[in-house]
Amino acid sequence: MAGERLIPVFKRLDTLEWKACNRLARLGAYRPLLFVLRWASRLGDAPAWIAMCLCIPLLTQWWYGWFLGVCFGLSAAVGGILYRLLKNRLCRERPYISFEIPCTMPPLDRYSFPSGHTLHAVMFTTLAALFVPQMLIVVAPFAVLVMLSRIILGLHYITDVIAGALIGFVLAHGMALIIVALRGMLFGM
Repeated sequence: MAGERLIPVFKRLDTLEWKACNRLARLGAYRPLLFVLRWASRLGDAPAWIAMCLCIPLLTQWWYGWFLGVCFGLSAAVGGILYRLLKNRLCRERPYISFEIPCTMPPLDRYSFPSGHTLHAVMFTTLAALFVPQMLIVVAPFAVLVMLSRIILGLHYITDVIAGALIGFVLAHGMALIIVALRGMLFGM
């Protein structure tokens, strides 16, 4: 099983990262920051990305906007399936389980690698940059908050966030190729 083969790799990474994760998680002691990051985490679970997909038609040509919204939604579904498969195969325990790192928000599932919140944040930010750049003024800072929330809330290691970001970036570019091909066929653009 892939998870069993990677356990020694994760153990080494955990040992290298836990002190930095612990320091960052201690920032959660600042109540205003904790409040903001908890909300970013909740909204980054799905509501913010759904709202983004629904707003795209308001910022672009109506039918093309709905097309983009559906494509962004499909990429979110693919990202969700992929990160769940990876998490359940690789089985990296969350940092608060392996070490005495404060966890200030309940996790949505057991394992931490990769960060699904980060995957979606980077994927939607990349897609926005490519197709609806006027959304970046809101989407990019929010994505940064979501990524920081994963570590500061004690839910992820730094490498979980990095891996989620890389996967999200690659998925976004894969979807961008599909969008461009379909856009040409459907809209002559």
